[in-house]
Amino acid sequence: MIRLEKSFVATELPRAIARMTVEDATRLSRRSILKTGAAGLALGVYLARGNKAFAQQPPASPVNVAPNTFLIIGSDNTVTVLCKHIEMGQGPFTGMATLVAEELDADWSQMRADHAPSNPGLYKNLAFGVQGTGGSTAIANSFEQMRKVGASARAMLVGAAAAEWNVPAEEITVQNGVIRHSSGKEGRFGEFAEKANQQPLLENPKLKDSSQFRLIGKEGVVKRLDSAAKSNGSAVYTMDINEPGMLTVLIARPPRFGGTVASFDASATKAIPGVVDVKQVPMGVAVYAKGFWAARKGREALKVTWDDSKAEKRGTAQLLSEFRTLSKTPGKIVKQEGAVDAEFAKGGGRIIEAEFVFPYLAHAAMEPLNSYLKWDGEKVVSRFGSQFPTPDMAVIAKVLGVKPENVDLKTILAGGSFGRRAQQTTHIAFELASVAKAIGPGPGVKVVWTREDDMRGGYYRPYAVHKMRGLVRDKKIVAWTDTIVSQSIMKGSPFEAMTMKNGLDSTVYEGSNEIPYDVENFRCDLHQVEIGVPVLWWRSVGHTHTGYAVEAFVDELLDAAGIDPVEGRLALMSKKPRHAGVLKAVAELSNWKNAKLAPGRARGVAVVESFNTFVAQVVELSMTEEGPKVHKVWCAVDCGVAVNPDIIRAQMEGGIGFGLGHILYADIPLEEGRPVSGNFDTYRSLRINEMPEIEVTIVQSTEKPSGVGEPGVPPIGPAVANAIAKLGLTRPRQLPMVPGASV
Repeated sequence: MIRLEKSFVATELPRAIARMTVEDATRLSRRSILKTGAAGLALGVYLARGNKAFAQQPPASPVNVAPNTFLIIGSDNTVTVLCKHIEMGQGPFTGMATLVAEELDADWSQMRADHAPSNPGLYKNLAFGVQGTGGSTAIANSFEQMRKVGASARAMLVGAAAAEWNVPAEEITVQNGVIRHSSGKEGRFGEFAEKANQQPLLENPKLKDSSQFRLIGKEGVVKRLDSAAKSNGSAVYTMDINEPGMLTVLIARPPRFGGTVASFDASATKAIPGVVDVKQVPMGVAVYAKGFWAARKGREALKVTWDDSKAEKRGTAQLLSEFRTLSKTPGKIVKQEGAVDAEFAKGGGRIIEAEFVFPYLAHAAMEPLNSYLKWDGEKVVSRFGSQFPTPDMAVIAKVLGVKPENVDLKTILAGGSFGRRAQQTTHIAFELASVAKAIGPGPGVKVVWTREDDMRGGYYRPYAVHKMRGLVRDKKIVAWTDTIVSQSIMKGSPFEAMTMKNGLDSTVYEGSNEIPYDVENFRCDLHQVEIGVPVLWWRSVGHTHTGYAVEAFVDELLDAAGIDPVEGRLALMSKKPRHAGVLKAVAELSNWKNAKLAPGRARGVAVVESFNTFVAQVVELSMTEEGPKVHKVWCAVDCGVAVNPDIIRAQMEGGIGFGLGHILYADIPLEEGRPVSGNFDTYRSLRINEMPEIEVTIVQSTEKPSGVGEPGVPPIGPAVANAIAKLGLTRPRQLPMVPGASV
């Protein structure tokens, strides 16, 4: 696994980020006018390098609400929102545009969206402090900010119209993109964009009351802004980049994690037509060619001797044995309440023990990793689906030895991520810059990962084991322990300080240490192990395994107590009203109490909070020779104020399908340290005919919005497991539920 030097991570990276924040933000104008054509003027930020920008101060407020940095209003009255979050299928283009349009009183047909330029001073994620997307934070950290952007822009446009018409601003109305005065005068945004730049900026404009919303929370009004381009093929992804003179690069990487190049023979590779050069780089051996096929054939012909002296050589079976041994004794305490051991020692009641085993999982996004860069020795232009532009820019600058402000990183659409593009090691930017540096300034280089590269390249959902023990006495759960064995995602990374507590990575145990149930005697502990397999955030991070363990185990304890799974959960949720709210909602939606099931069918339920979003699901399934057949899933979600209901439903549906396919079939087994799965023939996904019918209800809420990109995933696994148990079968303890499945 490629890691940056500790000194760079600890000192130079933060300094580079800070330096970019000041210099880049200063270079960008808060009052600049972007000329989009002969007659086209826009209220917007200076974007294109080479044009002259007015050097003015960056926003004084820690939260940037200046319309000039987020909006481009064209002479054709279109309003383009510059989105600080990458669009990778989860819907931020539409979400950000909705927030702006609501307060701007624009017509939805006017709205457009594009990625904001990379500049942390102007476009930082308010949850991270740097520019980046992840943790289901896009809407959560932008809800008020982007509404203020829209409200400020509206005030500036109204002020410009008032000055033009010589009327009081209070007498002007804005509706569906039309600015009107009672005198009969009216105009549209494009007419006043230039003059609006001269109006004062309101740092705290008055926002609408929710009762006035026309777009936020409304069904069928807002259509996704990116759907058409993605449907007709005009959307551009990194895989589509094909610049004149560009070299396509494939890298031969070690088959074991931690392996290095001992020697290589490139004579056969260089003889292949189209191959231009072969260079050793920090992550392996790079083959440069005039096209993908030549690069692939060249890599196949390459002879590399690998040094595995420091490589990870353990296979899955050995890791499981070691994990199980560790799980037999408590690890480092994460949380403890009551007298757990004393309660178990009292005797009486029934002790339930369970072990849950979770495999390594790949992210398997539809578009594998790829990236593009061109530099002339001083200035750099890079384009790819960067999920964290701020550290990516700093790394590129560091490797190529240029000033950070000379790195022009343009974020473009990404074909999925599920955590894969949000690397804590910034390894994509690092290898892209390393490949460019190895061949020198001049030609553009496009680094492509094949599907096999991505599957076998590591950065998986961590392997994990939960050893759980519960005590049921007098129909009450009186004690609960959960010993977790897994590895840290964050340790040794630039983000370590964000999640490491008392030496333990909170992303490993999140959801297990704070269960939603009232259990008087409780302990959660962790063995945080060191393994040479690179791991990364995976869609819903720790909740992907903690949600399963908690919800499958509480169901088993309630079954032992003879209590209904829904009623039993609700009785234990006296301090968790939002958990109880979604559970009641899904029980009502699915007619849990009175449903009459066909023979051979059963239902299971689960409720999980992740990223401050609450999701409950009920599954109805039957068993076949091939494994579980899920017929229908009912889902209730509470994500605070629902900005885009259609997108929320789509994310729940997508999360359910994603999660279901992985808990049924997916696994990255290791043999002597080598990943076995390489493509979808051995890494099974859910087929379209296996997708269940899904019904989603959105719980009405006045709480602040939270994310929906990840929270739909965790409940589906335990809901399926609990339904299987209701059929009288063994509740699945080790995933995937259908091991060895292939296409």
